Amino acid sequence: MNTSKTFHPIQVYGIPNCETVKKARVWLTEQQQAYDFHDFKKIGVPTQALASWINAVGWEKLLNRKGTTWRKLDADIQAGAVDATSASNLMVAYPSVIKRPVVVWGNGAVTVGFDAETFKQASAA
Repeated sequence: MNTSKTFHPIQVYGIPNCETVKKARVWLTEQQQAYDFHDFKKIGVPTQALASWINAVGWEKLLNRKGTTWRKLDADIQAGAVDATSASNLMVAYPSVIKRPVVVWGNGAVTVGFDAETFKQASAA
């Protein structure tokens, strides 16, 4: 009988030159937390994962309305983000409007952005 737990590595999603993503990756490395990095620019947004993030934290939290990419979007495109489906379509088309990093922890929990205390709690769970 196999009683070992299945290990799921931490998944970090974002853009490598994003300062917040850099801080998160440095923190994980300093804490000796193994993780896989998914680069939105090179690989795109994984639509199934995006749906699970929206279920976990809500589309409003994922949609970064403060960033440069959002501000550069046409007002009609911005106004079209009114629910999970429309926001999801926008995030797939413009990955830089996703607040970063999105981290899926080994236990399946999802966090958005970087906060050392939140990371500490999530990595201990």
